[in-house]
Amino acid sequence: MKYKGIIFDLDGVLCHTDMFHYKAWKEIADRINTPFDEEINNQLRGVSRMDSLEKILANYTGEALSDDEKEKLATDKNERYKEMLMQMSTEDLTPQVDELLKVTKELGIKMAIGSSSRNAALILERMGIIDRFDAIADGNHITNSKPDPEVFLLAAEMLGLPPSECLVVEDAEAGAEAAAAGGFDCAGIGDANKVESVKYRLNCIKDLTDIVREIKI
Repeated sequence: MKYKGIIFDLDGVLCHTDMFHYKAWKEIADRINTPFDEEINNQLRGVSRMDSLEKILANYTGEALSDDEKEKLATDKNERYKEMLMQMSTEDLTPQVDELLKVTKELGIKMAIGSSSRNAALILERMGIIDRFDAIADGNHITNSKPDPEVFLLAAEMLGLPPSECLVVEDAEAGAEAAAAGGFDCAGIGDANKVESVKYRLNCIKDLTDIVREIKI
């Protein structure tokens, strides 16, 4: 088997919390009277919290914000987002994702999370799957967000594997670009399919299960 490890992005791959992000950022944007819609929200996928705030502030025309004020806005957004995450449960684990994780485990392939989110562990706990992963690299462990490959390189290091032996699974363009920058092959779903370097283009997560099961990777 070519790969000994699979590194999964979290949101958009194993779960979907986009609406929670959108609602939390919308509350912040409304507070400072700056435009925010789903198109802007889509640009924030795979991007760190502070970088996301800066993208939102690109349309801000109010009084200049201090670094402390920006930090408070980002913190308030995260607290609101975490409140919404508490609505998640094992019911948010889809049968397709459940099967993928089971098949991957049965084949002895190591699994890690490589996410810019600082709430990855909380999400995995709410879904009841945190114990299925050999490593979790997230926004709490890195200084550079995607498209920098830091989080994937850290995840591979945690697994004790070189990038050449790991497959990254991503849904965001920034994530697919990060995988390529780090020397990883990438399986792309959603927007990640637009990135030329993606090796496996998935229409749905079940496609990856089929690839893994047939030992085509």
